[in-house]
Amino acid sequence: MGNALIVFDPTTGPPIAQRVQAQFEGRLLRGYQEGLQQGFDVTAEVAPSLLAFLRNDLGCTCLVDLTAVDYAKYPEAQPARFGVIYILLCPETGARVKVRAFVADSAPRLATAVPLFAGADWAEREVFDFFGIVFEGHPNLKRILLPDGYRDHPLRKGYPLRGKGERADFEVYRAFTG
Repeated sequence: MGNALIVFDPTTGPPIAQRVQAQFEGRLLRGYQEGLQQGFDVTAEVAPSLLAFLRNDLGCTCLVDLTAVDYAKYPEAQPARFGVIYILLCPETGARVKVRAFVADSAPRLATAVPLFAGADWAEREVFDFFGIVFEGHPNLKRILLPDGYRDHPLRKGYPLRGKGERADFEVYRAFTG
């Protein structure tokens, strides 16, 4: 099976898949299995309620990772330009669940997951910093790695690999070699 992508039948698939399908019937873009990990693609509007259901009803209480992908130049068509990806773990069963929330290009916005997962705080700030996706309701949404005055979001596909000359804006510090 390896890393093959298998779209599961929600009536006979894994128990988490069955419960999610029943609860979110007609609101999932896709459900699938990647190796041992179950995945669900949803819109930004559905993501908060799916994350809450996975945490509160299915025991996926651990946020393992949160990141984003810019699909602007992706070879396969996607529902929207940006995907915010959450990897959850259910400690009692060991089940891993991937939620990919697709976010529009024009004004990329998504509700924060911080009330559900405290560990989402800095990860959401990093996604905001590098992709420009706004997490509505975030308690402290500001840049986390780049300077406050930085003008762009460098992990967007349209950002040039060599930058836009911003290195000239910052003072160079030399290490004392004694």
